Amino acid sequence: MIRRIAVPPFEALDALLPPRGGADPATRETVARILDDVLRRGDDAVREYTSRFDGVDLAPAAWELDSAAWQGALDRINPTLRAALARAVDRVREYHQHQREDGFRLAGDDGSLVGMKVTPVDRVGLYVPGGKASYPSSVVMNAVPALVAGVQEIVAVVPPQGVTDLVLAACALSGVTRIFRIGGAQAVAALAFGTATVPRVDKIVGPGNRWVAEAKRQVTGQVGIDMIAGPTEILIIADGSALPTRVAADLIAQAEHDEDATGWCVTTEAGLADALPAALESALSRAPRGAIARAALQRNGLLVVVPTMREAIEVANRRAAEHVEILAEGAERIARGVRHAGAIFLGDHTPEPVGDYLAGPSHVLPTGGTARYASPLGVYDFVKRTTVIRYSPERLAADADAIIALAEAEGLYGHAEAVRMRVRIPV
Repeated sequence: MIRRIAVPPFEALDALLPPRGGADPATRETVARILDDVLRRGDDAVREYTSRFDGVDLAPAAWELDSAAWQGALDRINPTLRAALARAVDRVREYHQHQREDGFRLAGDDGSLVGMKVTPVDRVGLYVPGGKASYPSSVVMNAVPALVAGVQEIVAVVPPQGVTDLVLAACALSGVTRIFRIGGAQAVAALAFGTATVPRVDKIVGPGNRWVAEAKRQVTGQVGIDMIAGPTEILIIADGSALPTRVAADLIAQAEHDEDATGWCVTTEAGLADALPAALESALSRAPRGAIARAALQRNGLLVVVPTMREAIEVANRRAAEHVEILAEGAERIARGVRHAGAIFLGDHTPEPVGDYLAGPSHVLPTGGTARYASPLGVYDFVKRTTVIRYSPERLAADADAIIALAEAEGLYGHAEAVRMRVRIPV
């Protein structure tokens, strides 16, 4: 039920790597119309699309949840779950404190200065999806880094049909300041452009379906976004020390998200490759979400057999997966060769779910091969850097000839004159 190949040659992987290109034309065009309509008509357009797509007709005055109602969710949820959420928030906050930047100042003896000022964005929009499951952990992993960065307003949008108390409690613990009952591409548009009811934000984060992802893509430039999130994915590097039952469990843990999830196992051990299909069948037969996981593994699962760990590392780097587990001896040594991954999980006692919930780093990670150039969500995503420059008279005089020469070489004579007039260099 899981496809099996052997490499090298590595070209055998090419057809199995994430496809290039964005959304299909129909999705792009539909989303573009929604965005344009919300830009022009504001609340009226958001209300109309919410009624059409979500089956809920809410007047704009009813969109915002009273803060007492959702803060009260902390008292309504199971105390064990509340404690678990609080522990997750504490761990994520503690980890991300280490990502804070203070900027720098490089001062010269003559009083000149160059430096960098780091400032949080003012307002962040957090998209909280509905769909097949409720994900309070997603709220924590998106909102807490923004809170640590110093963002003053975190505006969440939640499904208009309603949201669980667990998600509301996560909002309360994670620093969310306002919640609106709107969803879909129209909610992204409202956050990006602002309406009479919904405030305009500076950055939009959080996962969503293909309509939400495409809306985020199209509003980039009006606002910042975290990333265009695709289906979840895992790649497991395993040697002869790995247990087939645990490899199977970890593949299913990701495959159960949805039918588009991807799970690869790359192994140097033929015996593991031979045993894994039966281990998967056994685990899937008992899994509550086994039908979803089975569909995902049949569609996007892959078992790659390689001769040595060197080739296993090369496969991982070509795939650039969201999650890379290393179930092998010398996991840290192997990890040093993995250049492209959203997150790396070292050793048999570090299954991927520890990162989803409690380890500390945000679980918002690059997907679809974008780990080649992208990073996990962090404090750095919620700040902007401003350069600061101060020249002394002596520094300007010393640099004037070079600045004037470069400006005139580019035909920008006004640039040259702005310097020349200050140092009184004859024309």
